[in-house]
Amino acid sequence: MKQQKVAWASCFALACGCSLALSVHAKEVELPRLDIVGREENARSKIPGTVDVINQQQLEILQPLSIQDALKTVPGINIRGDEGGLGAIPNIGIRGLNPSRSQKVLLLEDGAPIHPSLFISSASYYSPPVDRMSGIEILKGASGLQYGPSNIGGVINYLTKTPEEGFKLSAKAGNYGYQLAQIEAGGKSESNGAVAGINIIKSESDGYQGNGFKMYDILFKGGVAIDQNQWLSLKYTHYDNNINTSYVGLRPDQYNNNFSSNPAPNDYFITQRNAVDLNHSWELGEGTKLNTLLYWSRLGRDYWRQGITGRKVDKTVFNSCNGSNDCMFGRNREFQMLGLDSRVSQTYSAMGIQNEFEFGLRLHTETQSNQLVASRSFSKSGRLAGHEENKANSIALFAQNRFMLTKDFAITPGIRIESYNQSRNNILTEKSGSAKNVETVPQIGATWQIDPEIQIYSSVYKGFAPAQLATAISEKGIDQQLDPERSTNFEIGLRGVDAGFSYDAAVFSMNFSNQIVNQSLAAGITKANGGQSLHQGMELALGYELGAGWGLNGNLTYIPVAKFVGNSSMGGDGNRIPYTAKMVSNLGVNYQKNGFNTLLSLNYLSPQFADAANTSLPNSIGTLGEIPSITTVNWSAHYAIDKSWKVFGAVNNVFNKRYVASRSPDGIFLGAPLNFQAGMSYQFF
Repeated sequence: MKQQKVAWASCFALACGCSLALSVHAKEVELPRLDIVGREENARSKIPGTVDVINQQQLEILQPLSIQDALKTVPGINIRGDEGGLGAIPNIGIRGLNPSRSQKVLLLEDGAPIHPSLFISSASYYSPPVDRMSGIEILKGASGLQYGPSNIGGVINYLTKTPEEGFKLSAKAGNYGYQLAQIEAGGKSESNGAVAGINIIKSESDGYQGNGFKMYDILFKGGVAIDQNQWLSLKYTHYDNNINTSYVGLRPDQYNNNFSSNPAPNDYFITQRNAVDLNHSWELGEGTKLNTLLYWSRLGRDYWRQGITGRKVDKTVFNSCNGSNDCMFGRNREFQMLGLDSRVSQTYSAMGIQNEFEFGLRLHTETQSNQLVASRSFSKSGRLAGHEENKANSIALFAQNRFMLTKDFAITPGIRIESYNQSRNNILTEKSGSAKNVETVPQIGATWQIDPEIQIYSSVYKGFAPAQLATAISEKGIDQQLDPERSTNFEIGLRGVDAGFSYDAAVFSMNFSNQIVNQSLAAGITKANGGQSLHQGMELALGYELGAGWGLNGNLTYIPVAKFVGNSSMGGDGNRIPYTAKMVSNLGVNYQKNGFNTLLSLNYLSPQFADAANTSLPNSIGTLGEIPSITTVNWSAHYAIDKSWKVFGAVNNVFNKRYVASRSPDGIFLGAPLNFQAGMSYQFF
């Protein structure tokens, strides 16, 4: 069935490519979407917070296998070890916040949320393939409050490629059975301002630990100018991934004896996602613009895992599947999300001051079907042992005004009000309950352009993330009266560019009155409020053009303080937050000349604790103990032979360093060993 889908999509792409490529060449079209940084040349200088943008050229040089590989190069970001599927299950943390399932960061694609849900369960089970992206925007600071909850650490927006005229074929291959084939086809028309295209990706791998995957991804994107001042765009995505991976990692003896097989060979993580985005952009008058996004998504996640009877130093003991008892369990969930995000911006002058005003409204609803299926065989079916139908709704208002007090100094106050309700309904026990909350989130930021090469920026804002449904409402339907996660955040920074030298330095503080520490229910740990915590640190990014095509770039994140404070329910006073490295740094040397780009990079991650108790010595089953520092070296290259032909490749973990990437959820997870990929693409114009 999957092969039929891909074959059908390939034929459709060929048809699109052949027909649309006949269109006359048109000027470049910018389809409407919600950006978090903006496309204007001076967009970054207007934001009173730390901003990072990875553009398409940088992606070509990096040759990342996943979006997480690209994000590793951004200051302030920590990526926890991959569970399998080469980055398909993202674990992204920002500024010392726990990266587990990216619950502390808001992930968007073209401005639309791609978490399965925002108020029921923010754990992320899906990461789109990096091969269909044109860039990534990362925003840390007060301006992130415009885009939704769960953005205390920051907001990351993946930007999909705009369709280009013609037909393009790409292919990559590497060790561990890695293969990727990609078809891109599109065209434009000057007569009606239309642009359309399709992008199809098929990828698979045996996995470096027997945790192979097969992934299919289809993106259709198009748009049209309704009239001189209005544009409409439509995007549809389909994603299908079957990963032979598990919560179960290696046990200490397996790790020490270089065990290279899958420790849970019968476990599968199966994901399918469909999504539609409809964007409308309308220039109502000079300086006034209305942008509206209608988004819908449905994500199915079936996680089949073999039951565990015991954990030992040398192995995990699983239930035998002999037909006499329940041995396989499917934790199967389906999420649906529907929302409308509309915002108007206006530039105006009042009392001799130039202003930029923005007002937004978002209506959002989501549902979750959560089932536990028990089976006495390895077949992915069985009796229904648990069933919940959950839902959440929210209404949010946002407003901010940028006051240009002088041509170089601006102050931007803003506020977000989010009203949301959550309901939990157990179908089998007929127990149900609900919870309602209203949160007001203020912010104020400032930018000061000292001279054309130097800008100071600063912001103070209140962070907010709702307690997820399984925490907020008990299994018996009782509202636990839990406060949302709240923090008072501050940052001040300096950025600029001067004669080939670029820099961005910032210090930050996140003071949590109640940090929610979400841990794995499946690993036998309940979710809990972590109480007060404090994060303080600095980020530094530098770039320098050495000349003759050579360049040097690097960044460093130093977080000396990331601790529980006072009588915390999760860790003692002063204990360090789990999976918070004190230092993360990257150093890269690149060379660019005559269409050839190459990069040699060094990545360093300092030691981390795996639990809130800061257990230093490893335990007998591999779930506790300090995670040693990690240093890896990567090399990548990209060469444009001519306008049509391009070749590229990468070698990751050049020195084949063997290291512990994580001890969560249940055991030791290895970092990727030496792996390489090489490929080429050809553009038919």
